[in-house]
Amino acid sequence: MAQVPQRFFDALAVRTWCGLSLRALGRAREEIDAINVYPVADGDTGTNLYLTVESAAAAVEAVFAAHELDGAARDAGGGTLDADGGPSLADAVGAMAHGALIGARGNSGTILAQLLRGMAQVLAERGDSAHTEGPGLRLALRHAATSARQAVAHPVEGTVLTVASAAADAADGAEGDCAEVARAAYEGARAALVATPGQLPVLERAGVVDAGGHGLVTVLAALVETFTGRAPGPVAVPHARVEPGGEGPAEARAAGECAEEGEGGPAFEVIYLLEAEDAAVARLRQRLDALGDSLVVVGGDGLWNVHVHVDDAGAAVEAGVEAGRPYRIRITHFGQGDAHTTGTERPPRERAQRAVVAVVPGEGLAALYTEAGATTLLARPGEPPASGELVQAVRRAHAREVVLLPNDADLRHTAAAAAEQARTEGVRVALIPTRSAVQGIAALAVHEPGRRFDEDVVAMTSAAGATRHAEVTVAERQSWTTAGICQAGDVLGLIDGDVAVIGADVSEVAATVLDRMLSAGGELVTLVLGDEAPQALADGLEARVREAYLAVDTVVYRGGRQGALLLVGVE
Repeated sequence: MAQVPQRFFDALAVRTWCGLSLRALGRAREEIDAINVYPVADGDTGTNLYLTVESAAAAVEAVFAAHELDGAARDAGGGTLDADGGPSLADAVGAMAHGALIGARGNSGTILAQLLRGMAQVLAERGDSAHTEGPGLRLALRHAATSARQAVAHPVEGTVLTVASAAADAADGAEGDCAEVARAAYEGARAALVATPGQLPVLERAGVVDAGGHGLVTVLAALVETFTGRAPGPVAVPHARVEPGGEGPAEARAAGECAEEGEGGPAFEVIYLLEAEDAAVARLRQRLDALGDSLVVVGGDGLWNVHVHVDDAGAAVEAGVEAGRPYRIRITHFGQGDAHTTGTERPPRERAQRAVVAVVPGEGLAALYTEAGATTLLARPGEPPASGELVQAVRRAHAREVVLLPNDADLRHTAAAAAEQARTEGVRVALIPTRSAVQGIAALAVHEPGRRFDEDVVAMTSAAGATRHAEVTVAERQSWTTAGICQAGDVLGLIDGDVAVIGADVSEVAATVLDRMLSAGGELVTLVLGDEAPQALADGLEARVREAYLAVDTVVYRGGRQGALLLVGVE
Protein backbone atom coordinates (compact mmCIF):
# COMPACT_ATOMS: atom_id res chain seq x y z
CA MET A 1 0.00 0.00 0.00
CA ALA A 2 1.42 3.36 -1.04
CA GLN A 3 2.18 5.93 1.64
CA VAL A 4 0.43 9.33 1.36
CA PRO A 5 3.34 11.69 0.54
CA GLN A 6 4.20 14.71 2.67
CA ARG A 7 4.91 17.96 0.78
CA PHE A 8 7.03 19.60 3.47
CA PHE A 9 9.20 18.53 6.38
CA ASP A 10 6.76 19.26 9.21
CA ALA A 11 5.75 17.50 12.42
CA LEU A 12 3.57 15.00 10.54
CA ALA A 13 6.47 14.21 8.22
CA VAL A 14 8.69 13.52 11.24
CA ARG A 15 6.05 11.17 12.62
CA THR A 16 5.66 9.42 9.28
CA TRP A 17 9.41 9.09 8.79
CA CYS A 18 9.87 7.53 12.23
CA GLY A 19 7.11 5.01 11.61
CA LEU A 20 8.36 4.06 8.15
CA SER A 21 11.95 3.78 9.40
CA LEU A 22 10.88 1.49 12.21
CA ARG A 23 9.00 -0.80 9.86
CA ALA A 24 11.84 -0.83 7.33
CA LEU A 25 14.44 -1.64 9.97
CA GLY A 26 12.16 -4.35 11.33
CA ARG A 27 12.19 -5.98 7.89
CA ALA A 28 15.95 -5.51 7.40
CA ARG A 29 17.06 -6.23 10.99
CA GLU A 30 18.15 -9.83 10.49
CA GLU A 31 19.96 -9.06 7.23
CA ILE A 32 21.85 -6.18 8.88
CA ASP A 33 22.68 -8.30 11.93
CA ALA A 34 24.04 -11.02 9.64
CA ILE A 35 26.63 -8.74 7.96
CA ASN A 36 27.82 -7.05 11.17
CA VAL A 37 31.61 -7.55 11.30
CA TYR A 38 32.86 -4.06 12.27
CA PRO A 39 33.88 -2.62 14.75
CA VAL A 40 33.06 -5.84 16.64
CA ALA A 41 31.53 -8.91 15.05
CA ASP A 42 28.70 -9.22 17.56
CA GLY A 43 25.86 -9.53 15.03
CA ASP A 44 23.48 -7.00 16.60
CA THR A 45 23.75 -3.79 14.55
CA GLY A 46 20.31 -4.21 12.96
CA THR A 47 18.70 -4.89 16.32
CA ASN A 48 20.45 -1.92 17.92
CA LEU A 49 19.33 0.43 15.15
CA TYR A 50 15.76 -0.87 15.42
CA LEU A 51 15.67 -0.27 19.18
CA THR A 52 17.12 3.22 18.75
CA VAL A 53 14.48 4.21 16.19
CA GLU A 54 11.76 2.54 18.25
CA SER A 55 12.63 4.86 21.13
CA ALA A 56 12.64 7.88 18.80
CA ALA A 57 9.26 6.94 17.32
CA ALA A 58 7.73 6.42 20.77
CA ALA A 59 8.86 9.89 21.83
CA VAL A 60 7.30 11.47 18.74
CA GLU A 61 4.04 9.58 19.31
CA ALA A 62 3.98 10.87 22.88
CA VAL A 63 4.20 14.47 21.60
CA PHE A 64 1.29 13.91 19.22
CA ALA A 65 -0.75 12.20 21.95
CA ALA A 66 -0.27 15.22 24.20
CA HIS A 67 -1.51 17.55 21.47
CA GLU A 68 -4.63 15.50 20.82
CA LEU A 69 -6.11 16.75 24.11
CA ASP A 70 -8.40 19.75 24.13
CA GLY A 71 -6.98 23.25 23.74
CA ALA A 72 -6.62 23.95 27.46
CA ALA A 73 -4.77 20.70 28.07
CA ARG A 74 -2.44 21.39 25.16
CA ASP A 75 -1.66 24.84 26.52
CA ALA A 76 -0.91 23.30 29.91
CA GLY A 77 1.52 20.87 28.23
CA GLY A 78 3.88 23.73 27.39
CA GLY A 79 4.50 22.80 23.72
CA THR A 80 4.45 25.12 20.74
CA LEU A 81 1.44 24.68 18.48
CA ASP A 82 1.35 25.01 14.74
CA ALA A 83 -1.52 26.58 12.87
CA ASP A 84 -3.52 23.34 12.92
CA GLY A 85 -3.20 22.87 16.67
CA GLY A 86 -0.68 20.04 16.45
CA PRO A 87 2.95 19.98 17.54
CA SER A 88 5.39 22.24 15.73
CA LEU A 89 8.31 20.95 13.71
CA ALA A 90 10.61 21.93 16.59
CA ASP A 91 8.52 19.90 19.06
CA ALA A 92 8.52 16.82 16.84
CA VAL A 93 12.19 16.79 15.85
CA GLY A 94 13.19 17.60 19.42
CA ALA A 95 11.24 14.60 20.67
CA MET A 96 12.69 12.39 17.93
CA ALA A 97 16.26 13.36 18.85
CA HIS A 98 15.70 12.99 22.59
CA GLY A 99 14.01 9.62 22.16
CA ALA A 100 16.88 8.34 20.03
CA LEU A 101 19.43 9.67 22.53
CA ILE A 102 17.97 7.92 25.57
CA GLY A 103 17.23 4.74 23.61
CA ALA A 104 20.46 4.46 21.58
CA ARG A 105 21.99 0.98 21.48
CA GLY A 106 25.44 -0.03 20.31
CA ASN A 107 27.95 1.86 18.22
CA SER A 108 25.73 2.41 15.19
CA GLY A 109 22.64 3.24 17.23
CA THR A 110 24.58 5.88 19.15
CA ILE A 111 25.84 7.43 15.91
CA LEU A 112 22.33 7.38 14.43
CA ALA A 113 21.09 9.20 17.54
CA GLN A 114 23.65 11.95 16.89
CA LEU A 115 22.66 12.14 13.22
CA LEU A 116 19.06 12.73 14.27
CA ARG A 117 20.15 15.23 16.89
CA GLY A 118 22.19 17.12 14.29
CA MET A 119 19.13 17.34 12.02
CA ALA A 120 16.98 18.48 14.93
CA GLN A 121 19.38 21.27 15.85
CA VAL A 122 19.01 22.83 12.40
CA LEU A 123 15.27 22.27 12.06
CA ALA A 124 14.51 23.52 15.57
CA GLU A 125 16.22 26.82 14.77
CA ARG A 126 13.11 27.66 12.80
CA GLY A 127 11.39 28.18 16.14
CA ASP A 128 7.62 28.30 15.72
CA SER A 129 7.75 27.51 11.99
CA ALA A 130 5.37 24.74 11.03
CA HIS A 131 7.61 23.27 8.32
CA THR A 132 10.76 23.51 6.25
CA GLU A 133 11.37 22.83 2.57
CA GLY A 134 14.22 21.46 0.43
CA PRO A 135 16.94 23.96 1.47
CA GLY A 136 16.21 23.37 5.15
CA LEU A 137 16.43 19.60 4.71
CA ARG A 138 19.77 19.98 2.89
CA LEU A 139 21.19 21.99 5.79
CA ALA A 140 19.87 19.47 8.29
CA LEU A 141 21.51 16.52 6.51
CA ARG A 142 24.83 18.37 6.31
CA HIS A 143 24.82 19.27 10.00
CA ALA A 144 23.82 15.71 10.87
CA ALA A 145 26.84 14.25 9.09
CA THR A 146 29.21 16.83 10.58
CA SER A 147 28.01 16.45 14.16
CA ALA A 148 28.07 12.64 13.99
CA ARG A 149 31.67 12.67 12.78
CA GLN A 150 32.61 15.05 15.59
CA ALA A 151 31.04 12.72 18.16
CA VAL A 152 33.33 9.81 17.22
CA ALA A 153 36.77 9.97 18.81
CA HIS A 154 38.56 8.39 15.83
CA PRO A 155 36.41 8.39 12.67
CA VAL A 156 37.00 5.50 10.27
CA GLU A 157 36.13 5.58 6.58
CA GLY A 158 34.02 2.79 5.16
CA THR A 159 31.53 3.07 8.02
CA VAL A 160 28.18 4.74 8.64
CA LEU A 161 30.06 8.06 8.92
CA THR A 162 31.19 7.75 5.31
CA VAL A 163 27.67 6.92 4.18
CA ALA A 164 26.25 9.91 6.10
CA SER A 165 28.79 12.27 4.54
CA ALA A 166 27.99 10.97 1.06
CA ALA A 167 24.29 11.50 1.69
CA ALA A 168 24.93 15.11 2.72
CA ASP A 169 27.21 15.70 -0.30
CA ALA A 170 24.56 14.40 -2.69
CA ALA A 171 21.85 16.45 -1.00
CA ASP A 172 23.98 19.60 -1.35
CA GLY A 173 23.80 19.24 -5.11
CA ALA A 174 20.04 18.67 -5.24
CA GLU A 175 17.61 21.37 -6.29
CA GLY A 176 13.92 21.34 -5.61
CA ASP A 177 11.63 20.19 -2.83
CA CYS A 178 12.11 17.79 0.07
CA ALA A 179 11.36 14.79 -2.14
CA GLU A 180 14.23 15.68 -4.52
CA VAL A 181 16.65 16.30 -1.65
CA ALA A 182 15.70 13.06 0.11
CA ARG A 183 16.03 11.06 -3.11
CA ALA A 184 19.47 12.52 -3.81
CA ALA A 185 20.64 11.81 -0.26
CA TYR A 186 19.42 8.22 -0.53
CA GLU A 187 21.15 7.62 -3.88
CA GLY A 188 24.39 9.14 -2.61
CA ALA A 189 24.28 7.04 0.54
CA ARG A 190 23.53 3.85 -1.37
CA ALA A 191 26.48 4.40 -3.73
CA ALA A 192 28.78 5.04 -0.77
CA LEU A 193 27.49 1.91 0.98
CA VAL A 194 28.35 -0.30 -1.99
CA ALA A 195 31.88 1.14 -1.93
CA THR A 196 32.53 0.45 1.79
CA PRO A 197 34.23 -2.96 1.27
CA GLY A 198 36.99 -1.19 -0.65
CA GLN A 199 37.62 1.09 2.34
CA LEU A 200 37.67 -1.40 5.20
CA PRO A 201 39.67 -4.64 4.80
CA VAL A 202 37.51 -6.52 7.31
CA LEU A 203 34.46 -5.85 5.13
CA GLU A 204 36.31 -6.91 1.98
CA ARG A 205 37.43 -10.18 3.60
CA ALA A 206 33.87 -10.98 4.64
CA GLY A 207 32.42 -9.85 1.31
CA VAL A 208 29.88 -7.55 2.97
CA VAL A 209 29.08 -3.85 3.20
CA ASP A 210 29.12 -1.90 6.45
CA ALA A 211 26.15 -2.91 8.62
CA GLY A 212 25.66 0.53 10.17
CA GLY A 213 25.79 2.14 6.73
CA HIS A 214 23.19 -0.36 5.50
CA GLY A 215 20.96 0.72 8.38
CA LEU A 216 21.35 4.40 7.53
CA VAL A 217 20.49 3.77 3.86
CA THR A 218 17.37 1.95 5.08
CA VAL A 219 16.40 4.99 7.17
CA LEU A 220 17.01 7.33 4.22
CA ALA A 221 14.86 5.09 2.00
CA ALA A 222 12.07 5.65 4.53
CA LEU A 223 12.67 9.42 4.20
CA VAL A 224 12.18 9.14 0.44
CA GLU A 225 8.93 7.23 1.01
CA THR A 226 7.80 9.96 3.41
CA PHE A 227 7.95 12.60 0.67
CA THR A 228 7.11 10.55 -2.42
CA GLY A 229 4.64 8.02 -1.09
CA ARG A 230 6.70 5.10 -2.39
CA ALA A 231 9.76 3.31 -1.08
CA PRO A 232 12.73 3.23 -3.51
CA GLY A 233 12.88 -0.55 -3.16
CA PRO A 234 15.07 -2.91 -1.12
CA VAL A 235 18.62 -1.76 -0.48
CA ALA A 236 20.72 -3.56 -3.09
CA VAL A 237 23.97 -4.61 -1.45
CA PRO A 238 26.63 -7.14 -2.42
CA HIS A 239 26.12 -10.64 -1.11
CA ALA A 240 28.89 -12.31 0.78
CA ARG A 241 31.54 -13.86 -1.43
CA VAL A 242 31.97 -17.49 -0.47
CA GLU A 243 34.92 -19.05 -2.26
CA PRO A 244 35.43 -22.83 -2.15
CA GLY A 245 36.85 -23.39 1.31
CA GLY A 246 36.50 -19.66 1.96
CA GLU A 247 34.63 -17.54 4.48
CA GLY A 248 31.14 -16.08 4.54
CA PRO A 249 30.07 -13.47 7.08
CA ALA A 250 29.57 -15.96 9.91
CA GLU A 251 32.98 -17.52 9.39
CA ALA A 252 34.55 -14.08 9.01
CA ARG A 253 32.98 -13.02 12.30
CA ALA A 254 34.35 -16.10 14.01
CA ALA A 255 37.80 -15.45 12.57
CA GLY A 256 37.55 -11.83 13.60
CA GLU A 257 36.64 -12.78 17.15
CA CYS A 258 39.61 -15.12 17.38
CA ALA A 259 41.91 -12.45 15.99
CA GLU A 260 40.61 -9.89 18.45
CA GLU A 261 41.16 -12.24 21.36
CA GLY A 262 44.65 -13.00 20.16
CA GLU A 263 45.43 -9.34 19.68
CA GLY A 264 43.98 -8.35 23.04
CA GLY A 265 40.99 -6.36 21.74
CA PRO A 266 38.66 -4.76 24.29
CA ALA A 267 36.51 -7.29 26.13
CA PHE A 268 33.55 -5.11 27.09
CA GLU A 269 31.09 -2.71 25.53
CA VAL A 270 30.00 -0.06 28.05
CA ILE A 271 27.04 2.24 27.40
CA TYR A 272 25.35 4.67 29.75
CA LEU A 273 23.32 7.85 29.84
CA LEU A 274 25.10 10.68 31.63
CA GLU A 275 23.90 13.90 33.19
CA ALA A 276 26.94 16.21 33.11
CA GLU A 277 28.21 19.64 32.10
CA ASP A 278 30.06 20.19 28.82
CA ALA A 279 33.45 20.75 30.50
CA ALA A 280 33.17 17.49 32.45
CA VAL A 281 32.25 15.61 29.26
CA ALA A 282 35.32 16.98 27.48
CA ARG A 283 37.51 15.54 30.26
CA LEU A 284 35.55 12.28 30.15
CA ARG A 285 36.24 11.90 26.42
CA GLN A 286 39.98 12.16 27.06
CA ARG A 287 39.89 9.61 29.85
CA LEU A 288 37.76 7.07 27.98
CA ASP A 289 39.85 7.49 24.83
CA ALA A 290 42.87 6.38 26.85
CA LEU A 291 40.97 3.40 28.28
CA GLY A 292 39.65 1.85 25.06
CA ASP A 293 38.35 2.37 21.54
CA SER A 294 35.13 2.80 19.52
CA LEU A 295 34.43 5.85 21.69
CA VAL A 296 31.26 7.75 20.78
CA VAL A 297 29.82 10.46 23.03
CA VAL A 298 26.62 12.09 21.75
CA GLY A 299 24.11 14.53 23.16
CA GLY A 300 24.25 17.93 24.79
CA ASP A 301 22.30 20.31 27.01
CA GLY A 302 23.28 18.32 30.07
CA LEU A 303 22.31 14.82 28.80
CA TRP A 304 24.72 12.51 26.98
CA ASN A 305 24.89 8.95 25.69
CA VAL A 306 28.32 7.40 26.19
CA HIS A 307 29.55 4.33 24.25
CA VAL A 308 33.02 2.77 24.50
CA HIS A 309 34.81 -0.59 24.14
CA VAL A 310 37.20 -1.28 27.03
CA ASP A 311 38.93 -4.02 28.98
CA ASP A 312 38.20 -2.35 32.33
CA ALA A 313 34.45 -1.79 32.44
CA GLY A 314 34.59 -0.59 36.03
CA ALA A 315 37.03 2.18 35.13
CA ALA A 316 34.75 3.34 32.30
CA VAL A 317 31.80 3.59 34.67
CA GLU A 318 33.93 5.26 37.34
CA ALA A 319 34.97 7.89 34.81
CA GLY A 320 31.29 8.60 34.24
CA VAL A 321 30.69 8.96 37.98
CA GLU A 322 33.48 11.53 38.18
CA ALA A 323 31.98 13.47 35.25
CA GLY A 324 28.38 13.51 36.48
CA ARG A 325 25.54 11.03 37.08
CA PRO A 326 25.62 7.93 34.88
CA TYR A 327 22.53 5.72 34.73
CA ARG A 328 20.94 3.04 32.53
CA ILE A 329 24.38 1.42 32.51
CA ARG A 330 24.78 -1.55 30.14
CA ILE A 331 27.89 -3.69 30.12
CA THR A 332 28.24 -6.45 27.53
CA HIS A 333 31.06 -8.98 27.40
CA PHE A 334 31.82 -9.55 23.71
CA GLY A 335 31.16 -13.11 22.65
CA GLN A 336 29.48 -13.97 25.94
CA GLY A 337 26.64 -11.47 26.24
CA ASP A 338 26.96 -11.06 30.02
CA ALA A 339 29.42 -8.85 31.86
CA HIS A 340 29.46 -11.21 34.83
CA THR A 341 30.47 -14.43 33.06
CA THR A 342 33.98 -15.82 33.20
CA GLY A 343 36.21 -16.58 30.24
CA THR A 344 35.95 -20.34 30.72
CA GLU A 345 33.85 -22.45 28.39
CA ARG A 346 30.62 -23.66 29.98
CA PRO A 347 27.81 -25.76 28.59
CA PRO A 348 24.57 -23.93 27.71
CA ARG A 349 22.46 -23.26 30.79
CA GLU A 350 19.33 -25.41 31.02
CA ARG A 351 16.09 -23.46 30.63
CA ALA A 352 14.03 -23.01 33.78
CA GLN A 353 10.45 -24.20 33.54
CA ARG A 354 8.91 -20.88 34.58
CA ALA A 355 9.96 -17.32 35.34
CA VAL A 356 8.41 -13.97 36.14
CA VAL A 357 9.62 -10.88 34.24
CA ALA A 358 8.65 -7.52 35.72
CA VAL A 359 9.15 -3.86 34.84
CA VAL A 360 9.89 -1.91 38.03
CA PRO A 361 10.19 1.87 38.53
CA GLY A 362 13.00 2.06 41.10
CA GLU A 363 16.13 0.33 42.37
CA GLY A 364 14.54 -0.55 45.72
CA LEU A 365 11.64 -2.33 44.07
CA ALA A 366 14.01 -4.02 41.64
CA ALA A 367 15.86 -5.53 44.62
CA LEU A 368 12.56 -6.61 46.20
CA TYR A 369 11.32 -8.27 43.01
CA THR A 370 14.69 -9.94 42.41
CA GLU A 371 14.72 -11.31 45.94
CA ALA A 372 11.30 -12.81 45.21
CA GLY A 373 12.76 -14.57 42.17
CA ALA A 374 11.69 -12.27 39.34
CA THR A 375 13.80 -11.08 36.42
CA THR A 376 13.53 -7.29 36.47
CA LEU A 377 13.79 -4.47 33.96
CA LEU A 378 14.35 -1.05 35.52
CA ALA A 379 12.24 1.79 34.09
CA ARG A 380 13.45 5.26 35.00
CA PRO A 381 10.85 8.04 35.38
CA GLY A 382 10.05 9.37 31.93
CA GLU A 383 12.04 6.59 30.23
CA PRO A 384 9.68 3.68 29.52
CA PRO A 385 11.38 0.57 28.13
CA ALA A 386 10.96 -0.35 24.48
CA SER A 387 9.49 -3.67 23.39
CA GLY A 388 12.96 -4.87 22.40
CA GLU A 389 14.19 -4.38 25.96
CA LEU A 390 11.27 -6.42 27.28
CA VAL A 391 12.07 -9.19 24.80
CA GLN A 392 15.68 -9.16 25.98
CA ALA A 393 14.50 -9.45 29.60
CA VAL A 394 12.38 -12.47 28.66
CA ARG A 395 15.40 -14.02 26.97
CA ARG A 396 17.50 -13.28 30.05
CA ALA A 397 14.98 -15.15 32.21
CA HIS A 398 15.80 -18.24 30.09
CA ALA A 399 12.58 -20.10 30.82
CA ARG A 400 10.06 -22.14 28.87
CA GLU A 401 7.16 -20.28 30.47
CA VAL A 402 7.15 -16.59 31.41
CA VAL A 403 4.67 -14.44 33.30
CA LEU A 404 5.11 -10.80 32.23
CA LEU A 405 4.22 -7.95 34.62
CA PRO A 406 4.42 -4.51 32.90
CA ASN A 407 3.32 -2.66 36.09
CA ASP A 408 2.26 0.38 34.06
CA ALA A 409 -0.93 0.97 32.07
CA ASP A 410 1.03 2.86 29.42
CA LEU A 411 3.18 -0.22 28.75
CA ARG A 412 0.23 -2.44 27.81
CA HIS A 413 0.82 -2.30 24.03
CA THR A 414 4.61 -2.44 24.39
CA ALA A 415 4.37 -5.51 26.63
CA ALA A 416 1.90 -7.18 24.27
CA ALA A 417 4.29 -6.69 21.35
CA ALA A 418 7.17 -8.12 23.40
CA ALA A 419 5.07 -11.12 24.43
CA GLU A 420 4.16 -11.81 20.81
CA GLN A 421 7.81 -11.66 19.77
CA ALA A 422 8.85 -14.01 22.59
CA ARG A 423 6.15 -16.49 21.55
CA THR A 424 7.65 -16.66 18.05
CA GLU A 425 10.88 -17.75 19.77
CA GLY A 426 9.15 -20.69 21.44
CA VAL A 427 8.48 -19.17 24.87
CA ARG A 428 5.04 -19.54 26.40
CA VAL A 429 4.19 -16.04 27.67
CA ALA A 430 1.25 -14.84 29.74
CA LEU A 431 0.80 -11.07 30.06
CA ILE A 432 -0.88 -9.94 33.29
CA PRO A 433 -2.01 -6.31 32.77
CA THR A 434 -0.68 -4.91 36.04
CA ARG A 435 -0.98 -1.11 36.11
CA SER A 436 1.23 -0.44 39.15
CA ALA A 437 4.21 -2.01 40.87
CA VAL A 438 2.04 -2.69 43.95
CA GLN A 439 -0.23 -4.87 41.82
CA GLY A 440 2.88 -6.69 40.66
CA ILE A 441 3.91 -7.26 44.28
CA ALA A 442 0.50 -8.80 44.99
CA ALA A 443 0.76 -11.06 41.94
CA LEU A 444 4.28 -12.14 42.82
CA ALA A 445 3.21 -12.99 46.38
CA VAL A 446 0.89 -15.77 45.15
CA HIS A 447 3.22 -17.04 42.39
CA GLU A 448 3.73 -20.83 42.65
CA PRO A 449 6.13 -22.26 40.03
CA GLY A 450 5.13 -25.80 40.96
CA ARG A 451 1.51 -25.61 39.85
CA ARG A 452 0.14 -25.69 36.32
CA PHE A 453 0.95 -22.61 34.25
CA ASP A 454 -2.69 -21.66 33.62
CA GLU A 455 -3.56 -22.01 37.30
CA ASP A 456 -0.59 -19.89 38.32
CA VAL A 457 -1.52 -17.16 35.84
CA VAL A 458 -5.14 -17.12 37.04
CA ALA A 459 -4.07 -16.83 40.69
CA MET A 460 -1.60 -14.03 39.94
CA THR A 461 -4.13 -12.18 37.78
CA SER A 462 -6.76 -12.43 40.50
CA ALA A 463 -4.36 -11.12 43.14
CA ALA A 464 -3.34 -8.17 40.95
CA GLY A 465 -6.94 -7.37 40.04
CA ALA A 466 -8.00 -7.38 43.70
CA THR A 467 -5.35 -4.78 44.56
CA ARG A 468 -6.40 -1.15 44.27
CA HIS A 469 -3.47 1.12 43.53
CA ALA A 470 -2.70 4.77 44.17
CA GLU A 471 0.20 7.16 44.09
CA VAL A 472 1.12 10.53 45.53
CA THR A 473 3.21 12.78 43.31
CA VAL A 474 3.96 16.45 42.62
CA ALA A 475 2.53 18.22 39.55
CA GLU A 476 5.19 19.48 37.15
CA ARG A 477 2.93 21.99 35.37
CA GLN A 478 -0.55 23.45 35.31
CA SER A 479 -3.05 20.96 33.92
CA TRP A 480 -6.67 19.88 33.82
CA THR A 481 -7.38 16.77 35.94
CA THR A 482 -10.43 14.75 36.93
CA ALA A 483 -10.32 16.57 40.29
CA GLY A 484 -10.03 20.07 38.78
CA ILE A 485 -7.18 22.32 37.68
CA CYS A 486 -3.82 21.79 39.37
CA GLN A 487 -0.85 24.14 39.43
CA ALA A 488 2.85 23.30 39.17
CA GLY A 489 4.02 22.19 42.63
CA ASP A 490 0.61 20.92 43.81
CA VAL A 491 0.55 17.52 45.49
CA LEU A 492 -1.63 15.06 43.56
CA GLY A 493 -3.25 11.89 44.85
CA LEU A 494 -4.13 9.43 42.07
CA ILE A 495 -6.39 6.45 42.72
CA ASP A 496 -6.50 3.71 40.09
CA GLY A 497 -4.84 6.09 37.62
CA ASP A 498 -7.12 9.11 38.03
CA VAL A 499 -6.38 12.26 40.02
CA ALA A 500 -8.67 12.17 43.07
CA VAL A 501 -7.06 14.69 45.43
CA ILE A 502 -5.24 17.99 44.90
CA GLY A 503 -3.53 19.58 47.89
CA ALA A 504 -0.49 21.38 49.23
CA ASP A 505 0.71 18.97 51.94
CA VAL A 506 2.08 15.52 51.13
CA SER A 507 0.99 13.91 54.40
CA GLU A 508 -2.55 15.28 54.17
CA VAL A 509 -3.00 14.18 50.56
CA ALA A 510 -1.59 10.72 51.32
CA ALA A 511 -3.91 10.33 54.32
CA THR A 512 -6.95 11.36 52.27
CA VAL A 513 -6.03 8.90 49.51
CA LEU A 514 -5.56 6.08 52.03
CA ASP A 515 -8.90 6.80 53.73
CA ARG A 516 -10.75 6.77 50.41
CA MET A 517 -9.16 3.47 49.43
CA LEU A 518 -9.88 1.78 52.76
CA SER A 519 -13.48 3.01 52.82
CA ALA A 520 -14.25 0.09 50.50
CA GLY A 521 -12.48 -2.35 52.84
CA GLY A 522 -9.11 -4.05 52.77
CA GLU A 523 -6.83 -6.42 54.65
CA LEU A 524 -3.33 -5.31 53.66
CA VAL A 525 -1.85 -1.89 52.85
CA THR A 526 1.42 -1.75 50.91
CA LEU A 527 3.39 1.53 51.00
CA VAL A 528 6.35 2.10 48.67
CA LEU A 529 8.31 5.27 49.43
CA GLY A 530 10.30 7.12 46.78
CA ASP A 531 13.73 8.63 47.40
CA GLU A 532 12.34 12.07 48.22
CA ALA A 533 9.64 10.86 50.62
CA PRO A 534 10.52 11.16 54.35
CA GLN A 535 10.25 8.10 56.57
CA ALA A 536 7.87 10.13 58.73
CA LEU A 537 5.31 9.88 55.94
CA ALA A 538 5.20 6.09 56.20
CA ASP A 539 5.25 6.21 60.01
CA GLY A 540 2.24 8.53 60.06
CA LEU A 541 0.26 6.39 57.62
CA GLU A 542 1.07 3.21 59.54
CA ALA A 543 -0.16 4.83 62.75
CA ARG A 544 -3.33 5.98 61.00
CA VAL A 545 -4.10 2.44 59.82
CA ARG A 546 -3.48 0.97 63.31
CA GLU A 547 -5.76 3.49 64.99
CA ALA A 548 -8.61 3.71 62.49
CA TYR A 549 -8.72 0.36 60.66
CA LEU A 550 -8.66 -2.72 62.85
CA ALA A 551 -7.31 -5.98 61.43
CA VAL A 552 -5.59 -4.19 58.53
CA ASP A 553 -1.85 -4.88 58.21
CA THR A 554 0.73 -2.52 56.69
CA VAL A 555 4.03 -3.25 54.94
CA VAL A 556 6.52 -0.56 53.92
CA TYR A 557 9.23 -0.70 51.24
CA ARG A 558 11.77 1.80 49.94
CA GLY A 559 11.38 2.07 46.17
CA GLY A 560 14.33 4.32 45.26
CA ARG A 561 14.08 6.72 42.30
CA GLN A 562 10.59 5.64 41.27
CA GLY A 563 9.17 8.98 40.16
CA ALA A 564 6.26 9.11 42.62
CA LEU A 565 6.71 10.14 46.25
CA LEU A 566 4.52 7.26 47.38
CA LEU A 567 2.87 4.19 45.88
CA VAL A 568 -0.05 2.65 47.74
CA GLY A 569 -1.66 -0.75 47.34
CA VAL A 570 -4.73 -2.03 49.17
CA GLU A 571 -5.64 -5.71 49.03
